[in-house]
Amino acid sequence: MLIWCVCLMVKAFVFYDSKYGNTKLAGEKIAEGLGGGGVEVDLGYIKEVNPEHALDYDVMVLGAPNHMGKPSQAMKNFINHLAPLGLTNKKVAVFGTYAGKVRLLERAVRKKERMVQDKLPSTTLISPSLSVRVNGVSGPEVDGELPKCVSFGRVLVAQL
Repeated sequence: MLIWCVCLMVKAFVFYDSKYGNTKLAGEKIAEGLGGGGVEVDLGYIKEVNPEHALDYDVMVLGAPNHMGKPSQAMKNFINHLAPLGLTNKKVAVFGTYAGKVRLLERAVRKKERMVQDKLPSTTLISPSLSVRVNGVSGPEVDGELPKCVSFGRVLVAQL
């Protein structure tokens, strides 16, 4: 008996904003986790990538440093540019890097989640989101944070 299987590879794009390289590094580690789970992954800096690239992917992972408890202005602008594209049947995950008090760690990713839900209502938000702690404003990541990024990528694969 011959059984045919048409397997379509899931494609994900990790869009990031990064000032000191910490969010980029976190995005690379998330991409590593996604790729290790069999997902085809691309990575790009939002100031160098056309938002229309999102149309070619099943999953978007949006990452930005947190500024005063909010996503970076560049990420807010990027999400605003995604809004008119009519993204449907797409999944979105968010992550952010932060310095400061642990008790504030979820504030900016929650704001980014709400922004995605408001601006991209035809997408499905994958949760939980990820907050990555860095030492001071310029980093580097606190010990143990980068393995969390790889694990986050694997968790995303499980939800696809």
